Amino acid sequence: METNNNISELIERSKLAQKAFEKFNQEEVDEIVKTIGKTIFDNAEELARLAVDETGMGVYEDKVVKNKGKAKTIWNDLKNKKSVGIIERNESLGIQKIAKPMGVVAAIMPTTNPIVTMMSNSMFALKGRNSIIIAPHPRAKKCNLRTVELVNEAISKLNAPKFLIQTVEEPSIELSNLIMKSSDVIIATGGSGMVKAAYSSGKPSYGVGPGNVQIVIDRDIDIKDAVAKIIHGRTFDNGIICSGEQSVIIHEDDYEKVLDEFEKNNCHIIKNSEAKNALRKVLFPDGKIMNRDAVGQSPYNLGKLAGLPITKDTKVILAEADAIGKGDLFCKEKMCPVLATFKYKNFEEAVNIAQTNLELEGKGHTAGIYSHDLEHIEYAGLNLTVSRLVVNQPTSTTAGGSMFNGFAPTTTLGCGTWGNNSISENFTYKHMINISRIGFYHENKTMPTDEEIWQ
Repeated sequence: METNNNISELIERSKLAQKAFEKFNQEEVDEIVKTIGKTIFDNAEELARLAVDETGMGVYEDKVVKNKGKAKTIWNDLKNKKSVGIIERNESLGIQKIAKPMGVVAAIMPTTNPIVTMMSNSMFALKGRNSIIIAPHPRAKKCNLRTVELVNEAISKLNAPKFLIQTVEEPSIELSNLIMKSSDVIIATGGSGMVKAAYSSGKPSYGVGPGNVQIVIDRDIDIKDAVAKIIHGRTFDNGIICSGEQSVIIHEDDYEKVLDEFEKNNCHIIKNSEAKNALRKVLFPDGKIMNRDAVGQSPYNLGKLAGLPITKDTKVILAEADAIGKGDLFCKEKMCPVLATFKYKNFEEAVNIAQTNLELEGKGHTAGIYSHDLEHIEYAGLNLTVSRLVVNQPTSTTAGGSMFNGFAPTTTLGCGTWGNNSISENFTYKHMINISRIGFYHENKTMPTDEEIWQ
């Protein structure tokens, strides 16, 4: 069992490892960062199995895909980025930028995505020549430990300093708090309580807000294509990803056609009040916080918990909401394959429904839209308080970056001040470096006149 003295030892070893690593050049750093991702890629099946068995959440096959996919997309994004020494020379401004490490990184892990979050945070931290201490969730400590062991074994062959990546073997809230207070910078990817603790630690912190992704279906789209993508996103890893689809907002003239398409794809539609109440009680027993036993469960298991006739081949449960925002618990984040459905009369109302639900939960995170109308897409972008608006893509698998969009590949999605976060973009390596700037004097630059400045 880790004690306070053990934490002090972890920190001291981490500091020494970081100082040694600071002397590595870009090529050496990148080889180590690549090896972290490749290790997860090569051991995707073993680590996926360990995560499912230990946490009891998610889908083995999807976790394999996630382990491989995140490893590839993150390394593909990082491999040509400068993070050592002079990283930019801007002659027009007379500025040079020099990247320097932050020091010891404390990374607080979630139980929902323990493998890829450890991988991505380690890749980002080491890309900046930092060391990192992992504080796993207690219900994911075994799979985390195995992941760290595999990575350390691989990077040791590249002469990486010992103790560059460390983990707490017997985690607790107390120990996580100690690590955060003793580190130089914190990445908190967990529940709101842990994120709040990170921001209260007195150290610079990067946290995430809760998701509650609203999906607006415009009128000019291929319904079959949109429904298939929404199902893919909502079912992936049994819906435990924070960027997963939560609500579908459909024009009243298309509503039944869209629901019919969901039914054709083995989805279960609930309109009956008694059935909806049974599902609400399973998802939110106290009327506030989601039931831990429902997180990452299949529709069939949710049906058993609620006493509803859900078949084993059901992909998603869709429940028709009775109200928007605070008026219905279905408007909250549901970390399982359940979608709330809403009707709208015009596009402005659709965006209002989405925003009202975000005001309840998920403000600052992500929304999605299926549309080919640029004016509508930009209207949603202008009026929704989200950091990401995903267009014509499954949000759960693309908001965190993909090969086919411009979002930085990550497992930590900032939500800005809307979600009480320090960044409103995808967390990546650039948030793990300090930058010194050299400013040169422009001898040939002329001073504009007052008239020129104020004209």
